Amino acid sequence: MTTTQQPPLPPSGPPHGHGHEGPSDGGHGHSHSHGPAAPVSAHLRKIIAAVLIPFAAAVVVGLAVLWPGGAPGHERTGVGFDRQTQQATVTEVDEVDCKSVNASGGTPTGDTSTAEGSSAQQQASGTCKKATVRIDSGKDKGRTFTEIVQPDSSRQLKQGQEVIVAYAPDAPEELQYSVTDVNRKLPMVLLAGIFALAVVVVGRMRGVMALIALAVSFMILTFFILPAILQGSNPLVVAVVGASAIMLIALYMCHGLSARTSVAVLGTLLSLLLIGLLGSLFIDWAALTGNTDDNTGLIHGLYPSIDMSGLLLAGVIIGSLGVLDDVTVTQTSAVWELHEANPTMGWRGLYRAGIRIGRDHIASVVNTLVLAYAGAALPLLLLFSIAQSSVGTVANSELVAEEIVRTLVGSIGLVASVPVTTALAALVVSADRPGGSAPVQSSPAQPQPQPQSGQRTPLRGGSGRRRKH
Repeated sequence: MTTTQQPPLPPSGPPHGHGHEGPSDGGHGHSHSHGPAAPVSAHLRKIIAAVLIPFAAAVVVGLAVLWPGGAPGHERTGVGFDRQTQQATVTEVDEVDCKSVNASGGTPTGDTSTAEGSSAQQQASGTCKKATVRIDSGKDKGRTFTEIVQPDSSRQLKQGQEVIVAYAPDAPEELQYSVTDVNRKLPMVLLAGIFALAVVVVGRMRGVMALIALAVSFMILTFFILPAILQGSNPLVVAVVGASAIMLIALYMCHGLSARTSVAVLGTLLSLLLIGLLGSLFIDWAALTGNTDDNTGLIHGLYPSIDMSGLLLAGVIIGSLGVLDDVTVTQTSAVWELHEANPTMGWRGLYRAGIRIGRDHIASVVNTLVLAYAGAALPLLLLFSIAQSSVGTVANSELVAEEIVRTLVGSIGLVASVPVTTALAALVVSADRPGGSAPVQSSPAQPQPQPQSGQRTPLRGGSGRRRKH
């Protein structure tokens, strides 16, 4: 007797009790943007919860214990960023003879082919600018002072330009104010607005959630991590607790409360632990102090109790977190989609397919990280190039060695996150047996195509290989 097999009817409504986890059948038209397409079994939910709930509780306890009462106060030194500043506007700019305004009006003697000699010659015989600057904020609002701009100065003032001025209360009255920088508030705010608009237009609700998560991350950095370190807490412990809080909030807020996101959180956590261990080992072994420039020297001078090498390690962990999130979420999503495409694939097959995707991701991410650090240190590298220093000499200097250790430790953590996260995702999704609903399988109503003569029949196992008849 011949029976005619009808295609399965589509479900009349969403499956009961699964929320955004998706329908329980294999074929559906629901978007994957709200989590895994198939519901996760109660057993797997318990396992994931048994790991993540204690971790989240430990993060909350860490935040409560280490939460600072605010950054401790100190006497301003008037050096670098540690000085009082006000907003001001350049109201008038006149050109004057440098001889009439510079303290030394004589023509310099010596070799004018050097940078110092050329600068001295321009200051003696060139045309300078005399700028009148009006204070726009603070107790001296409305007061004006004069700023002399040398002809070889990198910053030339213009009439109507908004600037930042430093205030030195102990200096003579005519020398209390000086221009230190340009006020860039308008272009920076406009650029931030364009960025937010682009994220919302392209990402829609996901973009909105990403912006909220970004704001929360900055709040944790500003109100917890930085003040806690200044208050004397261990920088490594503060960084681990703060980075974990950022990771939990950002991932679950952007990608939803689902098993897929939980696996990405676990992969990120394990990778951060590896980065912390490697960073601690090599920073100590290479005797990196973390005190390599004027800014770190100023911090150490103001707060001698801060562990500068610990601060360096904290920076490595926080700097690696953003790229780690991207890698772990991508790998988890790739494994989940592979499972959706072929529900019969075992965990070994899912791992092999996922790791092939991850290899391409590793190459691009590591290159991105190295180039990001190289771009930030480009002036320093150029300085070494001008000095014609050997590669070994450059790499051995603490200033460059810090960046090398930072880059390599972070890159090792990124590389390790791919197999770790892929393996976790493959194990979870292949072991999933949804409770209360039919397991994900091919519908018996759909006839399987028979191979033609001479064709190969694909295996249904996880290896993805084919076998000849």
